[in-house]
Amino acid sequence: MAEEKDYYKILGVDKNATPEQIKSAYKKVAIKYHPDRNPGDKEAEEKFKEAAEAYDVLSDADKRARYDQFGAAGVNGAGGFGGFGGQGMDINDIFSHFGDIFGDMGFGGFGGFGGGRRQGGRPVYKGGDLKMKVKLSLAEIATGVTKKFKVRKDVVCNHCHGSGCADGHQPETCQTCHGTGYVVRNQRTMLGMVQTQQPCPTCQGEGTVVKDKCTHCHGEGIVKGEEIVEIKIPAGVSEGMVVNVPGKGNAGRRGGVNGDIQVFIEEEPHPDFIRDETDLIYNLLLTVPQAILGDTVEIPTIDGRARIKIAPGTQPGTALRLRGKGLPAVQGYGYGTGDIVVNISVYIPENISAEERKAVEKLRDGKSMEPTTSIKEKIFKKFRNYFS
Repeated sequence: MAEEKDYYKILGVDKNATPEQIKSAYKKVAIKYHPDRNPGDKEAEEKFKEAAEAYDVLSDADKRARYDQFGAAGVNGAGGFGGFGGQGMDINDIFSHFGDIFGDMGFGGFGGFGGGRRQGGRPVYKGGDLKMKVKLSLAEIATGVTKKFKVRKDVVCNHCHGSGCADGHQPETCQTCHGTGYVVRNQRTMLGMVQTQQPCPTCQGEGTVVKDKCTHCHGEGIVKGEEIVEIKIPAGVSEGMVVNVPGKGNAGRRGGVNGDIQVFIEEEPHPDFIRDETDLIYNLLLTVPQAILGDTVEIPTIDGRARIKIAPGTQPGTALRLRGKGLPAVQGYGYGTGDIVVNISVYIPENISAEERKAVEKLRDGKSMEPTTSIKEKIFKKFRNYFS
């Protein structure tokens, strides 16, 4: 005899859990095992169904009371998913019954299982999502960019315009379910005879069948093809971000909903800058005379060059900022524009001439060549910060 399911255990809550806790737990489990995230994984699909079955019972005060008193036998067949009670559950009905919850999660459908949300009780097929990588330069990231790609994907059949029917024909009403998309069966339970409904096995819940199929798409309404797709990348994106382009993925079967394109962002290395979120770090290498005497120097920016003033006696490790010359924050993740942070380094010559050596030796004994206590403390503080 099969072990009875523990709906509380399936959702990971205790028997005193509040409705809000049950809903929150269900969302977490459903997201983890959602078919879009686990394509082709039958075990994940079963866990997804079990979670929906558990939530169907525990979110309903009457069903939960019967379950607490009689166990699963007290609720099976008594209402469930449109009367399923977890028996013979169809995954499409989960989306239909809990559309408000899955709307919060942002899931539109599940291409891997050939279906999607229902409209009027009938499935709306959703095309599969596509994934692609886009490599961007810092200049493109700074301003945002529109890229054009030739994408090979499922497109609507031009001959039947997505209906799946041969010329001059239309889908016919399914004779098994008479166009309803489901069939009714009687089931004897401890609570008496209960009627339940399931998707029609003949039309798979569509309510219509294609008898005279299009010879080009074989009744599917889609064929392999290509499309030029424009993808707008917002300013400020960074390595690893994903930009979702809705409706540009594979076409859905028989007039269904198009899938999306998920664009994974990659950054091209820059020869001058290191990126730190919205800031750009530039390492400026000064000569000893520049550091001692001060100077005005040019440094690169994303869109040109800028001049900065180096004060006399500038120490290595000093950071200068060019405000607003960095990268913008990506929309929705912050505000404003970062800076260019100029890190000062000083070049010490490895080889010098005899004349240069004499000049340095003269400087060596000068009083100004010896660091003051305040300078020592300032430099040590910066050094210590590297390890804090």
